[in-house]
Amino acid sequence: MIPEFEVKVIDSLDGISVKAWNALAGDDPFLRHEFFSAMHDTGCASRATGWLPQFVTLWEGNTLRGALPLYLKNHSYGEYVFDWAWADAYRRAGHRYYPKLLSAVPFSPVTGRRLLAETPEHRALLVSAALKMAKSKNAETGVSSFHCLFPREDEAREMELAGMTLRHGIQFHWKNRDAGGYAHFEAFLGELSHGKRKKIRQERRKVHAEGIRFQWLSGHDANPDHWRFFVNCYNKTYRNHHSMPYLNLEFFLRLGKSMPENVLLILALRDDQPVAAALNLHNSRTLYGRYWGTMEFVPGLHFETCYYQAIEFCIAHCIALFEGGAQGEHKLARGFLPVRVWSAHWLAHPEFAAAIGKYLKHEAQDINHYLDELNESSPFKKEMREK
Repeated sequence: MIPEFEVKVIDSLDGISVKAWNALAGDDPFLRHEFFSAMHDTGCASRATGWLPQFVTLWEGNTLRGALPLYLKNHSYGEYVFDWAWADAYRRAGHRYYPKLLSAVPFSPVTGRRLLAETPEHRALLVSAALKMAKSKNAETGVSSFHCLFPREDEAREMELAGMTLRHGIQFHWKNRDAGGYAHFEAFLGELSHGKRKKIRQERRKVHAEGIRFQWLSGHDANPDHWRFFVNCYNKTYRNHHSMPYLNLEFFLRLGKSMPENVLLILALRDDQPVAAALNLHNSRTLYGRYWGTMEFVPGLHFETCYYQAIEFCIAHCIALFEGGAQGEHKLARGFLPVRVWSAHWLAHPEFAAAIGKYLKHEAQDINHYLDELNESSPFKKEMREK
């Protein structure tokens, strides 16, 4: 007997138990019920900020079998896969690009599952439901498109089979050595070329000479004063870039309480007083660099706080991968390697869909060439690259 499934679109996770949702999400911190609920309940990702939850859920009777995080959006802020040019082209042609449907983790350019279901059949039902929803809303309210950002490659391919167009991007990730990982930071440096190794040691010495030491805090260890200091740093970073911060103190406090085991807050201190901070999330396999800020300029402090301390943490805890965030070719010189990331897109307007599809084919070729160039500039010794 073929099971019958029901698709429900929900605007809140309140009606789904933490246990049922997290059974689908697994140990990815960005997919957990606690993370999405913190985003929504603190107003960071909400109707008021242009992130209206429209999560697609798949039910077999009263059992949750699948889910797709989905938002109805009226802008493209906080996404890290840039489609502003597409929106502008729509506007110049006399069409509306917004609202659009977006499957993503708000403000988080991290690769992970988006089709939260165990079987290919269930995942296909989720994609089909999202596309059907996009087409229906296009006719009803003018929704222009459906986008899925930073899925795993296997899910991106499944979306491509369903009629979506794939887009390629590049990030820089640090990988722990195979077969147990590095024994210590110097073992990692020993595999870099002489020039890269020398530069990193110089950067670290400068920070040390300033009397800076570091403290690693989990959510269990971080108190409200730690979080207030971090948020001051976070806000200052956004002000320095002439932009508005997406997240608030309430969100970070809630994150620390509801997901303490996934939090790594790195504090830089001088004379026991904090001067800078970086927030990371992690599970047993991956550390995700997220936000940083400093109250004063110290040469090399950014690289030490955001990268070298995080690498030290990965080595100490046998974490295999460190995703340092979006962009950042400067990471290459510090032991990070380029990796391909994915997004999938469907546009209702046939002429725009064809034009963007053609553009993405050319863009993918450029990405391939760029990846080749980056790999030629690997920071590792030649003999290490060939392993």
